[in-house]
Amino acid sequence: MDEGKAYPMNDGTNQGFGMPTQPQAAGQPQGAGQAQAADRPQYGQPQTAGQPASFQPQAFQPSQQPGYAQPQAVPAAGFAAPAAPAAQVAAAPAKQSHSGLIALGIVAAAIVLIFGIGAASCSAAIGSLSSIGSAGDASNLSTYGDSVAVITMSGTIGYDGSACSPEGLRAALKSVEADDDIKAVVLRVNSGGGTSTAGEEMSQLIAGFDKPIVVSSASINCSAAYEISSQADYIYVNHSTAIGAIGTIMQTYDASELLDKLGIKVNSIASAESKDSSYGTRPLTDEEREYYQNLVSQINAQFVSSVASGRGMSVAQVQELATGMEFTGDDAVANGLADEIGTYDDALAKAAELGGIKGDFDVVHADPSRSDLASLLGISGSTKVSISADDLAAALAKLDEAHTVR
Repeated sequence: MDEGKAYPMNDGTNQGFGMPTQPQAAGQPQGAGQAQAADRPQYGQPQTAGQPASFQPQAFQPSQQPGYAQPQAVPAAGFAAPAAPAAQVAAAPAKQSHSGLIALGIVAAAIVLIFGIGAASCSAAIGSLSSIGSAGDASNLSTYGDSVAVITMSGTIGYDGSACSPEGLRAALKSVEADDDIKAVVLRVNSGGGTSTAGEEMSQLIAGFDKPIVVSSASINCSAAYEISSQADYIYVNHSTAIGAIGTIMQTYDASELLDKLGIKVNSIASAESKDSSYGTRPLTDEEREYYQNLVSQINAQFVSSVASGRGMSVAQVQELATGMEFTGDDAVANGLADEIGTYDDALAKAAELGGIKGDFDVVHADPSRSDLASLLGISGSTKVSISADDLAAALAKLDEAHTVR
């Protein structure tokens, strides 16, 4: 109920805002309440002779009408009077709400302008990286001056189109190769490995790349990720980096005993007796186990050979380290799997050195995984972003203009 307004009592008689109703007999609380509100002497209302005691002010019973206790304090004769103040009270919140909408509009306009200016200036200053994620696409990555490109390989090695896949890495390297201003690449690695075939393909891409590549290892650089890293020109690690884990694994499971307990019988109809050997419905035979072991050994031999070639070590040296266990960064530097303890910034500096850059250089990101957001916002993935003074002045003018609009 709005304070400052007086409302008539709803006693079921559907009477309006005119004179109060005639007194009702005692024992009718609602009618009595209206009569009390209308006939209290302190409000200057005329008293009729012979009024029953129930109509005197002291007989008012607020408990019977709890929702109407406050408005009864207003004189009954002035029902129309509160109309003007009520309209004024109602108008104030509407004005505040309007101001709030204007403020929200200004904030929204500012956000749109910021993104719009960033998109326009980035597009004018550098080429967009939003198409890097498409396999086989020569991105229009553009730079101005000597630069080092960064490719972030974070996640499981596989075939998802990101920098952790042959398709994504190939597209990123192709973009970097097409830009003469990019002199070298930093491959930022944080991966525990993944599919052996994807790792093999990606290691070949790194080995066949013409520009220098420096690896910056984050928390983990193991298995297939290390096979890829081993083909780089230089490998940095942190003291606590887990690196190596040279090895290959293949797993099958045997749920035959569980199926027996559940009373489930599997009938396999196959073209050869070993076709269902990896389905988990029966144990492997000795011949099948030997076959799979030979398969794993073949794949691992390729892994070891790739690492040996990339690190300039003998196969025997790498085989000795191929225990499947990872090493710390310190141990990796000591055993030859890494070159030096260093940070991401150290890797950038080393890449610039190997690329023949003298003095300052720029850093651009060529990550396929960044392209989706960049494409959505219409901005570049490069870190070389500039906004001119004219653009800034125009933005401020538009913001001031938006502030005055109602």
